[in-house]
Amino acid sequence: MIIFGKNAIVESLRAEKAIYKIFVLDKFQDKTGEVEAIARRKNIKLQYMTRDDLTKLCGDSHHQGFVAECADFNYSELDEIMDYASSKGEQPFLVILDGIEDPHNLGSIIRVCECAGVHGVIIPKHNACPINSTVAKTSAGALSNMRVCKVTNLTQTVQKLQESGVWVYAVELGGVNIYQQNLKGALALIIGSEGDGVGQLLKKKCDGVLTMPMKGNINSLNASVACGVAVFEAVRQRS
Repeated sequence: MIIFGKNAIVESLRAEKAIYKIFVLDKFQDKTGEVEAIARRKNIKLQYMTRDDLTKLCGDSHHQGFVAECADFNYSELDEIMDYASSKGEQPFLVILDGIEDPHNLGSIIRVCECAGVHGVIIPKHNACPINSTVAKTSAGALSNMRVCKVTNLTQTVQKLQESGVWVYAVELGGVNIYQQNLKGALALIIGSEGDGVGQLLKKKCDGVLTMPMKGNINSLNASVACGVAVFEAVRQRS
């Protein structure tokens, strides 16, 4: 897997992710700073390249002069996420994504979740964006510290969580005011795509629907923004 962007690479190095080689813009030979310092300690080779070559390597011009070759992303199992929450002495706090196809949205959501202390993000195997280089870059390094579980069937996963005592809510229009709902216990919030929202079958399986009050003329938010509002309301209540 190729990752790019200085923050994404630094956080991957700090998180002990397997990085094989780091490619740096040739103009940065005296300005690699923290990247070079950590790489040297880990005996990772730095190779200097032109901006065009870096762009060809990662397929994106927004690499900030830093590209790395690393091991493929290691997805977590649902039980691992639940065990992680337990090891911290905390009630499970999860985010489930239904139909998020834009890697920039996925990366932003992962960044929000990591900052909020979410224990894990659950994504479907099909009809959704997988973890890729753009997701890693957009997450600004948060991906290296976030457990992501990829599942075949979201409805079955929701049922499994409910059987484990987790309350599952869809964040969608037409529900209960999110600021009036108790979010302090074991919790999973489902965020749907901007176009279709949370699927009807999945929504019916939920314990409820939570809605953020809207005051403007537009009645929807970008998925990552909606996730941020919902997640940090839960953080406020759980603090």
